[in-house]
Amino acid sequence: MARWKALPDDLDPRIAEFTGQLRRLVDQSGLSVAALADRTGYSRTSWERYLNGRLLAPRGAIAALAEVTGTSPVHLTTMWELAERAWSRAEMRQDRTMEQIRITQARAELGDFGGARAEAEAEAAGGTRTVPADTATDAAAEADARRSSASAGPHEGKRRLLLFVAGAAAVIVVIGTVFLLTGRNGGAGAARAANSPSPSATRAADPPPGVRCVGAGCTGKDAEATGCSGDGLVTTARTATVGAATLEVRYSRTCGAAWGRITGAAPGDQVRITAGRAVQRGDVTGAGDTIAYTPMVAVTGADEAEACVTLAAGRTGCTE
Repeated sequence: MARWKALPDDLDPRIAEFTGQLRRLVDQSGLSVAALADRTGYSRTSWERYLNGRLLAPRGAIAALAEVTGTSPVHLTTMWELAERAWSRAEMRQDRTMEQIRITQARAELGDFGGARAEAEAEAAGGTRTVPADTATDAAAEADARRSSASAGPHEGKRRLLLFVAGAAAVIVVIGTVFLLTGRNGGAGAARAANSPSPSATRAADPPPGVRCVGAGCTGKDAEATGCSGDGLVTTARTATVGAATLEVRYSRTCGAAWGRITGAAPGDQVRITAGRAVQRGDVTGAGDTIAYTPMVAVTGADEAEACVTLAAGRTGCTE
């Protein structure tokens, strides 16, 4: 039985090449995924995602893997940078796709509301919406009558004017009948259609499967436990290097939340995320830990959040 699963068919070639290189290094080292997790400080679940192409490994994980396997970090980091660019472009495409889906759903919701009322009116009038057509016919008939009256003799003009008035009166009767029918039968149906929530709107408000919070409900919660750091749901909005540590602002548009992450850290280092007056902190506490996360803060956009780090050695820094 093969040790590794086949990579996704739609994976970018540069990401696939980089993932394949990671697999070769792990195979050559003879380490299991569990042993790799113990030696690098990154969880077994994270390494399974990295090695199966479901998530791009952060720079800190690559540095740790190079150290464990005795590989030069220079060339491995170069391949990582190429893969990271491809991954960022894929995330941007997915963000645009999700945005277009939300726009389409919003347009569908507005269209469903207008369509429900129009259908109720049409059903009450016998299935045909005749008022606009009659109004247009009325205007055209009036114009014809005026032209005919101007060109015909006095008696002919009066006769045609009387015919026009009689026709207009008949149109008014038809319009009044339609209005009464619509007001009695269709009005209640239209009101019910307006007051009842549209199925598409309800679905659009629901978070994707596995996501357990949205917006303010995410503040103070763990991104991984709530599903906000799931595949395709999170991007790196900002990054900075402070000493040997890499600082990131992680952002989930789906959850409407951001959090701070530090990799390549040392015990005693602290990372914090700030959005307005909301502040959350995370510490590197374990002797072998090299990574730490903050709880989430609610944001409406990635540019609202700033991550900062205070190293145990006394150095500080923030994302740009």
